[in-house]
Amino acid sequence: MPVKISESLPARKILEKENIFVMTEKRALSQDIRPLRLLILNLMPLKSSTETSLLRRLSNTPLQIEVEFLRTATYTSKHSPAEYLDEFYITHDIARKRSYDGLIITGAPIEMLEFENVDYWDELCDIMEWANEHVYSTLFLCWGAQAGMYYHYGIRKYPLAEKMFGIYSHNVSKKNTPLLRGFDDSFNAPHSRHTEVRRKDVRKIKDLEILSESEQAGLFIVASKDKRKVFVFGHPEYEKYTLDAEYKRDRAKGLDIKIPKNYYVNDDPDGPVNVSWYSHAQLLYTNWLNYYVYQTTPFDLESLSISAR
Repeated sequence: MPVKISESLPARKILEKENIFVMTEKRALSQDIRPLRLLILNLMPLKSSTETSLLRRLSNTPLQIEVEFLRTATYTSKHSPAEYLDEFYITHDIARKRSYDGLIITGAPIEMLEFENVDYWDELCDIMEWANEHVYSTLFLCWGAQAGMYYHYGIRKYPLAEKMFGIYSHNVSKKNTPLLRGFDDSFNAPHSRHTEVRRKDVRKIKDLEILSESEQAGLFIVASKDKRKVFVFGHPEYEKYTLDAEYKRDRAKGLDIKIPKNYYVNDDPDGPVNVSWYSHAQLLYTNWLNYYVYQTTPFDLESLSISAR
């Protein structure tokens, strides 16, 4: 089944060329079913590439998904034209009047800032608070996961001695959890971050479960026991050359950056990339949509704000 998106969104042509089933709003009107309503708060600077990556991961399911993109009103991205944002994004003033089956909050390249010093922190807190009653399940990614942990549970982030950068092996910590159904006991995933949330802090919160972690990279997936909040501290949506682009960008800036671990064949940045995380990344998004959204969200979305009180 398709992901429903705006007919003119640039990601549509890219996905269709890859034989990924997307459905325009016009065609979806003829479908006599209720699609899942998904909202994506895209905090990444390069909006279009993040949109495409996430839509790739969300598309390979038997579910019809209606996707809207959310942007902050208190901070305007300098990397995307205002016309693009006006056409394809809504602000929270519009979204707050609606209810959604799922919400994704992306990462952002602002890890070294204290949360309260982020330009749109108050607005993000407002969105996360609103989601308690108007969204069934929220998926937080990388910096978004750290922000969600801090806002909802008071769990702080800590600076790392050096950037966690590359592809790392992870273990399934909690067996038979629906989110990791079909996962191997160990699997790979990308990380690109300067800070971390620590295991000892998470274990103090009875409402939280550690689902996956890595000996090298630390926590990977933490979820609330009611399945309504999922925190992923890496970037499973990353494409083949995303880490390569980040590495070469930082090198060009003269930054002290090491090559991504377990990424280039023979650790040669001029050689090919070894893609080893795609299948589990796809499975993670599919399982979230199926078991944490579709299987549990009420058919009448408007009842969310009532049942959550």
